[in-house]
Amino acid sequence: MPTLLYKKEIFQLVGFCMEIHSELGKGHDEVLYKDALVVDLKANAIPFSREQHYEVSYKGVVLPHHYRADFVAWSKILVEAKAVERLTDAHVKQVLNYLAISKLKLGLLVNFGSDSLDWKRVVLTKDGAPAEEPPDLRR
Repeated sequence: MPTLLYKKEIFQLVGFCMEIHSELGKGHDEVLYKDALVVDLKANAIPFSREQHYEVSYKGVVLPHHYRADFVAWSKILVEAKAVERLTDAHVKQVLNYLAISKLKLGLLVNFGSDSLDWKRVVLTKDGAPAEEPPDLRR
């Protein structure tokens, strides 16, 4: 069985998200869940950046629009938070685009909008395709 990338760190981040979801419940604006995650990251001295800006270049020209990832933790894990009824393939593709432009390998997609916390590990392979992980390891 393959070793999971940044297993300990993802476990910790998901734990924070579970606690946030448990305390706040569903139905809030996405930004409130992100604010709560900042509280936990700071309280646990986890290095992170919020609203990480990534420029996109085309033919050597930096385009006027850019990507803005919700969080990057430990300078190696991209975290994208949602507050929607359910996660879709479009959300996964968004994280894959962010990973590709940021050159990071692992993203954590978290949804606070459902009855229970929903989350997915999103791994970018060398060829740019999402890596398939066994279903029991994604949740």
